[in-house]
Amino acid sequence: MTSVVLVTEELAQPALDLLAVDFEVRRADGTDRPALLRALAEADAVIVRSATRIDAEALAAATRLRVVARAGVGLDNVDVPAATARGVLVVNAPTSNIVSAAEQAVALLLSVARHTATASATLKAGAWRRSAFTGVEVHGKTVGVVGLGRIGVLFAQRMAAFGVRLIAYDPYVQPARAAQLGVHLTSLDELIRESDFISVHLPRTPETLGLIGEKELAVVKPGVRIVNAARGGLVDEKALAEALADGRVAGAGLDVFENEPLTSSPLFAFDNVVATPHLGASTVEAQDKAGLAVAQSVRLALHGEFVPDAVNVRAGGAVDEDVRPLLPLAERLGRVFTAVAGGVASRMTVEVRGAVVAHDVSVLELATMKGLFAPVTAERVTYVNAPHVAADRGVELELSTAEGEETTLITVRGAMPDGGVVSVAGTYAETAKLVEVDGFELDLAPEGALLFFRYQDRPGVVGRIGTTLGRAGVNIAAMQVARRAAGGEALMALRLDSLVEPDVVAEVAAEIGSSRTALADL
Repeated sequence: MTSVVLVTEELAQPALDLLAVDFEVRRADGTDRPALLRALAEADAVIVRSATRIDAEALAAATRLRVVARAGVGLDNVDVPAATARGVLVVNAPTSNIVSAAEQAVALLLSVARHTATASATLKAGAWRRSAFTGVEVHGKTVGVVGLGRIGVLFAQRMAAFGVRLIAYDPYVQPARAAQLGVHLTSLDELIRESDFISVHLPRTPETLGLIGEKELAVVKPGVRIVNAARGGLVDEKALAEALADGRVAGAGLDVFENEPLTSSPLFAFDNVVATPHLGASTVEAQDKAGLAVAQSVRLALHGEFVPDAVNVRAGGAVDEDVRPLLPLAERLGRVFTAVAGGVASRMTVEVRGAVVAHDVSVLELATMKGLFAPVTAERVTYVNAPHVAADRGVELELSTAEGEETTLITVRGAMPDGGVVSVAGTYAETAKLVEVDGFELDLAPEGALLFFRYQDRPGVVGRIGTTLGRAGVNIAAMQVARRAAGGEALMALRLDSLVEPDVVAEVAAEIGSSRTALADL
């Protein structure tokens, strides 16, 4: 059945075209609540902007939903905890608007410095008041950047071209990194006192709300101009209005406000305030980037692949190109482990060995968890809820890494409730291989249906297995026998073209006197 992607707001046409290649794209009005809930009932993915509210009620209605995608940066309209509890991936487009947002901050700063907006409005109203709009040069001034995240860095890089002195406050950035950018790190208090221009580039959190308030504005450098194109509420609007009124602040450029939409504010009465209706991401390029980014994330999610921009995945962030091919191997090793173990371990270790550990490989633990629990739980296991599924079952997982040769080796090892230990391992060079099950060495592609038999090594067993499976219409694609010593315990691993019925497996086991069997569907 073709997956359904529900689009509830405007989305760039290239993004719609990308989705239409693999999925059925449907439209719904995200502001029409009853229509939205009806449409969500058949959706595997939903793409929203800011007007559609995906809350617990919407998620409950969307029984097939696997991913919520916000074509933008903020997620205020998505109940992320509720989505996580249901195993629904939540993605956004965190880098789609960073250039546009940085450019908007620069535009506001220049407009405030030169009275551009007010002068334009005055001239269009029929008055030529050239002498009333004497501004200041940016060159040679001190520009304070509050927050050196991605947008703050882009803003600083652009302002450097104006020949300014750049200082910044960001307690999470190392001085050496700031120095590389040509920025001197300071305390917030020092930045407030020294800056001729201040531009804020922080997320809105309980810690940053009102960061620049009455106390800070009381000690600003006289004539400072303040820009906020990040999030409303970072600059206290009431305190800013008071500072503008008594002349301590010479101007402000504001693209965001504590409560939006906003059409009336004491700040709008000041000619030296440039105010825009949250236009930071309002460029053709940013909208196209956001649409394409979430469309690609939806494609990855619906195809069962890892999504780098998922906000509710523990190992979030971009996955290195050397790590990405290992995700299917880790997940399949998890499935093989569960089949071979015949149950869930109480404590597990995912060991990654090889040159790949120079990168962040934490996502491989998630991929293994996904494979471990998918065969044994009725709920859909995803990268999102895999840690919760493990915790609910009291399973402790640990990731360990060790340097080694170029070829990557992943070993999944678990302590079983009865005291036994089960292990499976796989390697990846140009292709993935299953190389070990419980100490038995193998060389088998981990794909399709894998059937394992443990038995006492003796002549004639291979023929009996082939004959019994043949009578059942099961074709063997590959077969390997591993043993520690002639006549001792042996492991037979078979890769089949199709799944085999349990009664057939039981028949084969009885025929050869197998002590343990396992069937893994990869």
